[in-house]
Amino acid sequence: MHCLFLGITKWITKRIWIDEGVLTEKDLQSIQKKIDEFKVPSDLGRIPGKIHCGEGFSNFTADQWRNFFLIYATIALWNHLSGKDRKILTYFIRVCTILIRRIVEINDMKEAHELLIKIIKLIEECYGEEKIMPNLHLSLHLCECSYDYESLYSFWCFSFERMNGLLGSLPNSYRQIEPELMRRLMTETQINDIINSSSSEVIGLELLDKRPSVSSLSEFSTDEMYRFLMNSRNISESPITGCEEFPGKFLAPQSKDIHLEEQICDLLIEYYEDTYVDYIFRKPFTENLPNSTIIINRANRYGRCQICAETFGSAAATRHIKNSFVLAKFINRDGNSVDTYPGQIQFFFEHSVHLSSRNLTHKLAYIKWYKPANLTSRFHFSIDDDVETCNVKL
Repeated sequence: MHCLFLGITKWITKRIWIDEGVLTEKDLQSIQKKIDEFKVPSDLGRIPGKIHCGEGFSNFTADQWRNFFLIYATIALWNHLSGKDRKILTYFIRVCTILIRRIVEINDMKEAHELLIKIIKLIEECYGEEKIMPNLHLSLHLCECSYDYESLYSFWCFSFERMNGLLGSLPNSYRQIEPELMRRLMTETQINDIINSSSSEVIGLELLDKRPSVSSLSEFSTDEMYRFLMNSRNISESPITGCEEFPGKFLAPQSKDIHLEEQICDLLIEYYEDTYVDYIFRKPFTENLPNSTIIINRANRYGRCQICAETFGSAAATRHIKNSFVLAKFINRDGNSVDTYPGQIQFFFEHSVHLSSRNLTHKLAYIKWYKPANLTSRFHFSIDDDVETCNVKL
């Protein structure tokens, strides 16, 4: 799957659009300028900084090809392609969106297979049957392959190559790398066995139990996988309302007992009123309402938040600002539709409120949401006369 993905993406972009003269050197420079303006979270990984030099796109890895098509390609390439090439691009982005999912439904896989057939027919029609290479033919077996071995996510080589990168970053002598890495793994295994043993004679090694770990979707139970799938589709159909213990922790930089701005205090009152509907809240030194609870305008501010193996940054932590951009799903005011909103975390903070003889501490994030784009400037791409697709969110 890994090599096939690399082959198809490279063939469509390099062998067709560049070699056939669809994209000129001037076009590539314009594409590069648009790509440089994108702001994406750092965990998505970077793509090469110069795509308009030499052969263009020649040094992309499969992972970078995936990010390029799913994030950058539509905006960067759309104005440089003809109508049929736009169809190829849009169909292929839809195929990529389906194939990279951790959980894929059978109907979605059938849709991907039908779109791959359309892509190959368009390439043959526009550029001749000599452009139909083995990788394009092999892509027609992806659906059948998924029926036999489950989703492509479970057996492609993206994780294998990423692990090679992690192992290559470990200290070694550059002479006998394989034995050194194996000895390191054996040592780690022995330490884990000692930590997990029930012997009371081992003292001090419990400090090593603080090492971060990365979980895998394969460790999820059936119910958790179902909730993961529902959350990725429509939050109105998933049981994610209510409250639970915060599973993560806040990290430095931190500031203790800071004064909150009046705007944030107003938002806090609105938040508490929605959360605790039986209580009345007000700011200090305001009109004294009967049985009201005062919201103290002091809090502890933090720059980062860690949940499991993932760390979120904020605008308050300049070194981690790339991790501050988030997407969040909300149910709209009509109560039915759900939309995804992009925003940037400004900072994290802890705020306490006294309710029913209890002091409750809430861990919150202050986020500034992007303003919605005007309808006239939204990017909708009409491929067929009766079908409108949108690959870009503003």
